[in-house]
Amino acid sequence: MPLYEYQCEKCGSAYEVLHLTKEMAEDVVCPECHSRRHKRLMSAASVAAGSSGTDPRSCEGDSCCGGACEIE
Repeated sequence: MPLYEYQCEKCGSAYEVLHLTKEMAEDVVCPECHSRRHKRLMSAASVAAGSSGTDPRSCEGDSCCGGACEIE
């Protein structure tokens, strides 16, 4: 489900909307003034990157790595 950013053309409030599959932009309502007049804003893309630099499939020490190595 995509997350879109909107700005209300009536009150200027900016808000995010998590769209369901059948939901359209016309269904979006401003949470502040309840207006249906808005414009969709351009969002910056987000990229998830690993922070540890280690292979998540390797289990080190006495702790479990969450089942990635398939060892039971």
